[in-house]
Amino acid sequence: MDANREGARKLKLFGSVNLLGIIVLCRGKCGLSSCTTRYLVAMATADLLLIIADVILNQINYYYFPLCFLHLTVVCSAQSVLVCAARDCSVWFTVTFSFDRFVAICCQKLRTNYCTGKTAVVVLTTTGILLYLKNIPWYFTFEPYVIINNVPWLCNTKVNTLTDPTWLGFSWFEKVLTPLLPFALVLLLNALTVRYILVTSRIRQGLRGKSNEQNSSDPEMESRRKSIILLLAISGSFILLWLVNVGNFLYSKIRGIVNSTEFEVVVHYVGWMLRNLNCCTNTFIYVLTQSKFREQLKQALKSTVISTVQLVNKLTAVSNS
Repeated sequence: MDANREGARKLKLFGSVNLLGIIVLCRGKCGLSSCTTRYLVAMATADLLLIIADVILNQINYYYFPLCFLHLTVVCSAQSVLVCAARDCSVWFTVTFSFDRFVAICCQKLRTNYCTGKTAVVVLTTTGILLYLKNIPWYFTFEPYVIINNVPWLCNTKVNTLTDPTWLGFSWFEKVLTPLLPFALVLLLNALTVRYILVTSRIRQGLRGKSNEQNSSDPEMESRRKSIILLLAISGSFILLWLVNVGNFLYSKIRGIVNSTEFEVVVHYVGWMLRNLNCCTNTFIYVLTQSKFREQLKQALKSTVISTVQLVNKLTAVSNS
C-alpha cells in the first residue's frame, strides 16, 4: 500500500511537470513550428487528463475518501469512459504526430498543405471526438455494486459483458485500436522516415562533395536531424513503456487465461505502471532534446520564483504594517 501511495505521489508530481510543459509550449517561443507545437500540446494535455482521471482521482478515492460522490455509480462509470478516452487520445495523438513528421520529412509536395497549424487542429479535434464517442459504450458495462437509500454506489462489471459476443467483439476491437494498431503504425512510420533520411543524406553528401561538406553545414539536414531526434524520442518512449502491457495482453489471449499465477499478476501491474508512466515522460523528452524549450522552462521557473518572492514580501509588509 505504501509503495502504491508513493507511486501515486510521484505521478502527481509528474502531472505538475506536464502542466508546466503545456504552459511553456503554449507560449510558442520554443522554436517549433505551429503544427508541431499543437501536436505536442495535445499529447501533453491528454497525458495530464489521464493522470488526473486514472491516478489522482482513484488515489483520492482509495486513500482519503472511502465513500464520497466519486463512488456514485454514475460518476465512476463516467470516470471509466474518461480514463479510456484519455488513454486512447494519448496514444493516437502520438500516432498523428508521427504521421505529421513523416509527411513533413518524406512528402515534400504534401507538406505545404498538410503540415500547418490549422490542419493540426482539425486532425486533433476529429481524432479526439471520435475516440471519446468510441468509448461511450464502456459506460453501459457497469451496474451498481450496492444500493443505499435508493442511491446506487460503486461500479460492478455486468456479467453479460464477459460472455456476450457483442461485448467481447467490442473488447477485441478496443484492444486492437489501442494500442496494437498504433504500435504497428508508429513502427512503420518511424522506419520509413529514418530510411528516407538516410537515403537523402547520402544523396546530398554526394551532390555537395566531401570538401564542401567539411567546410559548411547543411541547414536542411540539421533541421531534419532535430525533427527525427524529437520524433524517435517520443515514439520510442511510447513503444518501450507500452511493450510490457501489449506483450501481457497477447500472452493472455494466446493462453486463454488472464493472470492465473502470481508472476503474471505482477507483470500485469508492472505493465499498468509503465503505461501510466508514458504519460509523464514527454516533458522530460522536450527538455533533453530541445535547447529552446530548456531556455523557456528556465525563464518560466525564474519568473515563478520571482513572483512568489514578491508576493511573500508584499504579504509580509502588509502584516507588519
